[in-house]
Amino acid sequence: MTDVADDAKDIESLYEFGERLNEAKDKSQNVSDYEGIIEAAKGSIKAKQLAAQLIPRFFKFFPNLSDKAVDTHLDLCEEEELGVRVQAIRGLPLFCKDTPEYVSKIVDILAQLLTAEENVERDAVHKALMSLLRQDVKASLTALFKHMGSGDEPSPDEIVREKVLSFVRDKVFPLKTELLKPQEQMERHITDLIKKSLADVTGAEFTIFMDFIKSLSIFGEKAPQERVKELTEIIEGQADLNAQFDVSDADHIHRLISCLYMAVPFFMRGASNSKFLSYLNKHILPVFDQLPEERKLDLLKNLAESSPYTMPQDSRQILPSIVQLLKKYMPRRKTGEEMNFTYVECLLYTFHHLSHKAPNATNSLCGYKIVTGQPSDRLGEDFSEYYKDFTERLSSVEELARATMKKLTQGLAEHNKAMAAAKSDEAKNNIKTVRACFMKSGKIR
Repeated sequence: MTDVADDAKDIESLYEFGERLNEAKDKSQNVSDYEGIIEAAKGSIKAKQLAAQLIPRFFKFFPNLSDKAVDTHLDLCEEEELGVRVQAIRGLPLFCKDTPEYVSKIVDILAQLLTAEENVERDAVHKALMSLLRQDVKASLTALFKHMGSGDEPSPDEIVREKVLSFVRDKVFPLKTELLKPQEQMERHITDLIKKSLADVTGAEFTIFMDFIKSLSIFGEKAPQERVKELTEIIEGQADLNAQFDVSDADHIHRLISCLYMAVPFFMRGASNSKFLSYLNKHILPVFDQLPEERKLDLLKNLAESSPYTMPQDSRQILPSIVQLLKKYMPRRKTGEEMNFTYVECLLYTFHHLSHKAPNATNSLCGYKIVTGQPSDRLGEDFSEYYKDFTERLSSVEELARATMKKLTQGLAEHNKAMAAAKSDEAKNNIKTVRACFMKSGKIR
């Protein structure tokens, strides 16, 4: 009975403190009442819940008690009782309503509370963060991104980092139009924050960030060239084009090819692909045979898509490597060896565009004389053997392509006949499976 009476007395005292503070014209004079509220936060569960409402409500009137008030409230956020924690979390944004200098500190605390396991508690954290983002988006974003790591910050807690990233991805990014105001200034700010956090991200995380950055108006279709260049430089940084290449490093190979694919749309918009092509020519193409089989085609496709946007100087440098690969994958005569038509298609497409950009380079590589009037035409030298070799290979590809088309046509006719004759669904499915394998085959004898 004594405990119940004490609890009731604590609650009654809290209501009295709150009532006097509400009625006071100069609330800052009621220091003892506010101290009483802070002290009551150590009482019963109901007292703690009520204190969690009153501490932030009158916080602005007692700057000399600010540290004590905040610390006490944070203790309530870590209480065992869920109801107390939720009430305390809901009160956190109120600390910043009239004292905006606390936004960064409170957002930092809320970011750490994102690890809450209870749905109602986590929902309270989300709502509190959104409230502060709407109050001061710049300070809030800055505080949130500190938990995602940068070169200037200590390594973040991985669990907190993951939760913050999920929150930003799911709650902040979709509301960019509403939250990022003034638009250009805040889009610039969040871009800079993201760039700092890219020092240690997974491929999936990098894609999330890049997809968001690309969606910002400052990087839209009408963006100036320096912005397009900035996007390309971000991707180049992720591709790690200054690193010493190790052909056994599958992660770097995957990242490099993925980044090249991501950069192609910006090459189309005028950004330079010089750094990518230089790295490929120096490190990747010479060891193409040693690359993982599943990534070779991706590399050739991305290289082909980049080729129309290559500068003449870069075209001239990389053409010899392309010609060497063409000779490897285009048989000089029909030998019965397999030919990968998709590889050859990509390489010929690349060869065509690079040769168009650097026409005087083809004479010494494959005997094609295109007179440009420059010394590099090398018209006085005889490259007829190169020409003969290259044209024989092209003729061989043409013959194999015809034979393949004939084989495909016959195969489709046989497929249609077999489908017409099939009686059961199982038989039809088996025929479809055979056809799918047949159509996917990129290697034809």
